[in-house]
Amino acid sequence: MTAGTTLPSTSVSPTVRQVWTRARGIVLALVLLVVGGVAIAVVRSDARHGALDPRSADLHGSRAVAELLADRGVSTRVVTTLDEVRTAAGPHTTVLVAAPDLLTHRRQSALHAATARSGGRTILVAASNWSVERLAPGVTADPATSYGSTLSPDCTLPAAQRAGSADTGGIRYTTSHLDADSCYPSERLATLVRVPAASGGGDTVVLGAPDILYNNRLDKQGNASLALQLLGSRPHLVWYLPSLSDNSVPDTNGQKGFFDLLPSGWLWGTLQLFIAAAVAAFWRARRLGPLVPEKLPVAIRASETVEGRARLYRKANARDRAAAALRSTTRTRLAPLVGVPVSQAHAPEALLPALSTHLHGDGQNLHSLLFGPPPGDDAALIALTDQLDALEREVRRS
Repeated sequence: MTAGTTLPSTSVSPTVRQVWTRARGIVLALVLLVVGGVAIAVVRSDARHGALDPRSADLHGSRAVAELLADRGVSTRVVTTLDEVRTAAGPHTTVLVAAPDLLTHRRQSALHAATARSGGRTILVAASNWSVERLAPGVTADPATSYGSTLSPDCTLPAAQRAGSADTGGIRYTTSHLDADSCYPSERLATLVRVPAASGGGDTVVLGAPDILYNNRLDKQGNASLALQLLGSRPHLVWYLPSLSDNSVPDTNGQKGFFDLLPSGWLWGTLQLFIAAAVAAFWRARRLGPLVPEKLPVAIRASETVEGRARLYRKANARDRAAAALRSTTRTRLAPLVGVPVSQAHAPEALLPALSTHLHGDGQNLHSLLFGPPPGDDAALIALTDQLDALEREVRRS
């Protein structure tokens, strides 16, 4: 190399292609985030407004049933606070709780205290286990919903017999009250339960689905007849629409929780981030290629499968699922021993009387053992297992 010779310069700056290759993942994630936000905004723009509101003429409003009740002399009053419910509750009033699952546990207890001894009727619409056990003690919601929406009454409740088939399919219930009316069953579990009050002549009606109250479903099947009979049994109807601004029953001692301090809209923002992360994970997983099924080299013993599932239940603290499996299996084995068909093994009204007659035991204890709530801790689960084994041994020996 001679003096004065100039070397050709070499650029170390990345090219456009290199920049795009490095940044395309981030750009794709941002695009997906924007698209997800737009999609959620579009979905929310079509959200149902005034659902189960007797003032709303929307498809899922309930103005039609309120108008029909007015023609029959039943006044409808919309309330949004527990104080208004307390004031209005009485023997001549029906209190309809449109969304009981929106109430906190403390407000549920306050509502039950206000209506339990009022002598009137309380109607709970689509109450899940979150609310039904406090608002209607003795009634339990099943985790699985009904297969169909239109069901037959199959009970002696006059209102159900006059209405005939109706769109009550939704949440299914079991009850420990022997004098309760269990109607519109789906797979042997009722979707409408009426529980008479212990005193005062009132009752509580638990409805598994709100369809019979919707404007667009009122003229289907026997929906109108059933709705008018349930809501029009008293001259006054109080339609309770729970409100987040209700301060009648404070849930804290004046202190705000963590979620109260978060700005509005955080839930939807978190949902957008979750969707974007899920899509990004799917995109990255696709680069690994399709899954290839592989046969197990050896057969796994049944005992190992049972132990493995038990460890999974314990790791997940799924005592409710473990207890439900133990009780279901015990009921299935006990039913043939006491002359009850296996198809009715999970119906308390069929199994418990046969067991009580066979063992001359306390039916309430049997109901708590075979159909009771899930155990609170591992010791209670072990005790439940021992009690179920003892019950089965006693039935087999008798």
